[in-house]
Amino acid sequence: MAMGIYDRLCSRQTSVGVVGLGYVGMPLALEMAKHFNVVGFDLVKKVCNCSSTDYPPPLNNDGSGAQYGGRPVIAGCIDDLADASFYIVAVGTPVNDSHTPDISQLLAATESVGGILKRGDYVVYESTVFPGCTERECVPLLERISGLECGLDFKVGYSPERINPGDLAHDLTNTPKIISGCDEEAAEEIARVYGRVVSAPLSWASDIRAAESAKLLENIQRCVNIELINEMSMTLGRMGIDVSEVVRLASSKWNFTAYSPGLVGGHCIPVDPYYMISEAARRGIDMPLTRLGCSVNESMAGYVADEVLRRISGSVGREGRRPRVLVLGVAYKPDSDDIRSSGAAALRECLSERGAECDVVDEMVDGESVKRMYGFELSSCPSGVYDAVVIAVAHECYRGLEDEWFARVTTGPEALLADLGGTYKGRISNLRYWTL
Repeated sequence: MAMGIYDRLCSRQTSVGVVGLGYVGMPLALEMAKHFNVVGFDLVKKVCNCSSTDYPPPLNNDGSGAQYGGRPVIAGCIDDLADASFYIVAVGTPVNDSHTPDISQLLAATESVGGILKRGDYVVYESTVFPGCTERECVPLLERISGLECGLDFKVGYSPERINPGDLAHDLTNTPKIISGCDEEAAEEIARVYGRVVSAPLSWASDIRAAESAKLLENIQRCVNIELINEMSMTLGRMGIDVSEVVRLASSKWNFTAYSPGLVGGHCIPVDPYYMISEAARRGIDMPLTRLGCSVNESMAGYVADEVLRRISGSVGREGRRPRVLVLGVAYKPDSDDIRSSGAAALRECLSERGAECDVVDEMVDGESVKRMYGFELSSCPSGVYDAVVIAVAHECYRGLEDEWFARVTTGPEALLADLGGTYKGRISNLRYWTL
């Protein structure tokens, strides 16, 4: 009886090939390498920072140097993965400026894997996609490039990533993993491979489309819940009611789920709903609640900009000059260097469009990446004095500032601290304070 892919991996007869070494692929490669031989490759030749370990050594030009020893090997080209048999595709699936799904990286990775695919190989996708994408877009491309037939010559599966960067409590190994395959045999073998790495329960999907949809639902639910609290924050704020107190009171009931208002960013919540909306629209189905949730969340940057400028308009107007605003943080979440779909970058744009002079400081992120992605220069430090300071992202370095620091960088008691996450609530005495 032929040995299954899991047994071949365990006996080191073959290896796992991870395509895409970003925030999903690199942690996955590191964990997989504790149990199997792993070779990783990134199409853009640039991998994300990984604080838990140094980068593994690259392969030599001749393909040698694959000393695994519990560490993945970084390949110089896709052909260096040709001896692998269990391919995991973990590349980005963003949306473009018109919120249309962009699966170009996914298709490029699929084409690359198709060029080295062999009989008996497995291809598992972790990238977030719309329902039906794996079977409608990826499988035909694999078959065309390789000349092989899915289900007969090779197997395909889908196991959506659930990485939450910066979350020390929930990691790859203790987060339940969704498993699906093109047939029962594929699902069983894929489950055995992931089960070696993940200690949490595995959730089996009846088919690949159900697994694709589950990932989208996770983030659409969060999108809509955040939309609700953002809408309540804007409404209650205009009524002079403290939304944080309202949330605290509502949380006293057992079936209430607490969310906090704020700018929405990152690679999931601002993106994933549009994958479902797009596929639904292709089938003539409308998703009004999901569309509204996205719209409200996207309006938050403009709302914050309006509130900040309204609250400093009196003092600035008397002096007849442009307001100066300092924004602290441009990453999409605290203590992260990830700037994808940055809500703070959208806020900076809204402030500038409304006539403010705006400086953005973030010690966690790379200034060149900000310039390339958003077209503005990141300031290395505050310069001069500001009419308002906006703590858009409460990195650790921005959570322990003193009254004296704010006094040094602001114009005086009429200046505003816009503390979007409520970090300094009840702690500020020498300037005006506002939070969502």
